[in-house]
Amino acid sequence: MLDEFNKMKASDKPLLVDFYAEWCGPCKMMTPQLEKLKELVGDKANIIKLNIDKPLNRSLVYEYHVQSVPTLILFHKGELRWRQSGVISADNLKEIMEPYM
Repeated sequence: MLDEFNKMKASDKPLLVDFYAEWCGPCKMMTPQLEKLKELVGDKANIIKLNIDKPLNRSLVYEYHVQSVPTLILFHKGELRWRQSGVISADNLKEIMEPYM
């Protein structure tokens, strides 16, 4: 999983990561926004969800100092380009990602 994450992070395609938890109400509100975003951007970007409670994801939670959920982080060519905690609309996310697509 970590190797796959690092490959996607280093890619020319932007990578949007949603750090979430099953028990988190606002995280559940993000799911339809991310689905809409996927429709808007198609295969111009990668969008993944990482459950902070899964042991495999712990190292990334610590590495990126994720303290609240949902936390969205955008990577492009290995660099962290943007991050925000809380719910954000698909349209706003698309606008943020546009320069990297």
